[in-house]
Amino acid sequence: MSDVYAEPTTGAGPAAPSALARYTTLRLGGPAGRLETATSAEEIVQKVQEARRRDDQVLILAGGSNVVVGDGGFPGTVVLVRSRGLRVVAEDADTVTVRVEAGEPWDDLVATTVANGWSGLECLSGIPGSAGATPIQNVGAYGQEVAEIITGVEVYDRRDGRVDRIDAADCGFAYRSSIFKYSDRWVVLTVDFRLHRSPLSGPVRYAELARALGVEVGDRVPLADARATVLRLRAGKGMVLDAADPDTWSVGSFFTNPVLDREAYELLRERAAELGEPPSWPCPGDMVKVSAAWLIDKAGFGKGHPGPEGTAISSKHTLALTNHSGTASTAALVALAREIRDGVHARFGVPLHPEPVLVNCQI
Repeated sequence: MSDVYAEPTTGAGPAAPSALARYTTLRLGGPAGRLETATSAEEIVQKVQEARRRDDQVLILAGGSNVVVGDGGFPGTVVLVRSRGLRVVAEDADTVTVRVEAGEPWDDLVATTVANGWSGLECLSGIPGSAGATPIQNVGAYGQEVAEIITGVEVYDRRDGRVDRIDAADCGFAYRSSIFKYSDRWVVLTVDFRLHRSPLSGPVRYAELARALGVEVGDRVPLADARATVLRLRAGKGMVLDAADPDTWSVGSFFTNPVLDREAYELLRERAAELGEPPSWPCPGDMVKVSAAWLIDKAGFGKGHPGPEGTAISSKHTLALTNHSGTASTAALVALAREIRDGVHARFGVPLHPEPVLVNCQI
């Protein structure tokens, strides 16, 4: 079981106190066999070790923003990561390295770095969840990825029973992936980020963001301007959590953008010829990344497309699948995801893969 890193959500309906719906942004998920809270790295290790002595399965849950928990819940021990804080561990004239506890809310961290004039995270504003989740998923948005600024990750190695540090070069970072994503061996305790001392953002790489800022791709802008613009763009897509907006009761992007080899991409272009050129980006190894949102929309699943039990595609973004009614089941959301996946494959021959971690459910 992959480790999953959330704050408890509010307004989760009639869920029982132990229901994991209270701790996920989808507001979905059945009960935990046992629920533990850890407020420090040491407590995280302790809770995991205690569960192991009980021969329990363990689910690490922090922000709950990138996890889909089945209606049956999780029969073992769920450790809620609530560690907080950051400290400077290295610095020079140009850079500062901060060590961040796994449970630190991600957007709070981004706001702190911007306020301190530390460049490197500004385009990742508004992403829900916690700092400890970011290396697992290699979180990225608007042209930035955490793989570019992480120098190392402190982990508890469940196989060897010890705390260790894994350098960034050994984290296996790839598009929305790492060595942590599909393995239960490591529990993230802290993450080190190296940031630049600068009042300006890194070069703006994302065309949509550049247009919104009124600059050219490659230009730099004040950190606060980059953050405010990213927050506005994300909010317009329902990608900033809002307890009053059902479009945000989701895990953000449900599917990753497919990465195709050249032959598969040319076949897609043939099948989509009458629809125009699929939005795409070159990737290393002569691969091509294609917009999943475009594929979903052109396959007939537009914004607001309804699913069972009040699930729906967000009215703001075709990549977000929502528990719009607030009373749906995980089974209903999974049914909607399957409908979309199968429809895209039937229309374009391109497989879609879920981005969130699936716990006791499958697409």
